[in-house]
Amino acid sequence: MLRRLVAVVGPTASGKSAIALALANDLGGEIVNGDSRQIYRGMDIGTAKPTLAERRQVRHHLFDIVDPRDAYSLALYQRDARASFEEIWERGSFPWLVGGTGQYVWSLLENWSVPEVAPDEAFRRGLAAVAESGGPEALHARLAAFDPVAAGRIDARNVRRVIRAIEVFEHTGRPISDWQTKGQPDFEYLLFGIDVPLEELDRRIDARVDAMMEAGFLDEVQNLLDDGVSPEAPAMSSIGYAQLVRHLRGEVTPEEAIEQTKRATRRLARRQLQWFRKTDARIKWVRDAGGIELEANIFTGACTNVIRGERRKA
Repeated sequence: MLRRLVAVVGPTASGKSAIALALANDLGGEIVNGDSRQIYRGMDIGTAKPTLAERRQVRHHLFDIVDPRDAYSLALYQRDARASFEEIWERGSFPWLVGGTGQYVWSLLENWSVPEVAPDEAFRRGLAAVAESGGPEALHARLAAFDPVAAGRIDARNVRRVIRAIEVFEHTGRPISDWQTKGQPDFEYLLFGIDVPLEELDRRIDARVDAMMEAGFLDEVQNLLDDGVSPEAPAMSSIGYAQLVRHLRGEVTPEEAIEQTKRATRRLARRQLQWFRKTDARIKWVRDAGGIELEANIFTGACTNVIRGERRKA
């Protein structure tokens, strides 16, 4: 059994999902989600999730697996992704790991050791209150006091990750930086990054946000709230959802919410590029599917031949 996968990464709105889908249709394989927001049910428009029609073309994994009321951790993602990989390999196929969440992707490709600490919602609310009253820097300083390594890696403005680091220490007695060791995965991989100039990427982001609004993004957010999803749920901190909740509360106008969503998405794209650097020799940067197809075809080898043989029989 060949234990190989092809990863397609890049910033939001770079087109990686469409490229991976086209390649999976051509070469075979199954798509595994590497986006931390597309795991949530009912969050389709605002996360640019593949449509049901697209998901019927090839098998997709780890989409719509979590209720937006519930928390989900990196350890759970690792468990679920590895289970998907094993299922795919057992079928003689191979995974396309597709997404822009650096933590998710690298935790698999670098075989991170991740603490299995269940979310403690009461503890998290207490820390969130500290950040609200004293500012994110106050909470970040608390982390730096016992884990300066993690504090150096985590931006103070990323309150969610700061809280998680403190939570791990509280429940294990060990800094999260001690847990986060790396190793070699027990599979081979090719890693491609979708390269889009920043100016073009910004234009794509703006156009996509406008298209989301036209497709009913505001209704999607309202439906989640009507279904009992708290505005404070981790899923609702997602870009676009948080801004539209503020609009629904009357705190900002629709135009302000849309502009804030665009700005936040552009910032996200740049943070994602910090995870996937042009100087990283493991990543081959390409503009389109043509830059991936030949190498992926050769790399997946026997898997691709088996898949094509099954198609001819069908």
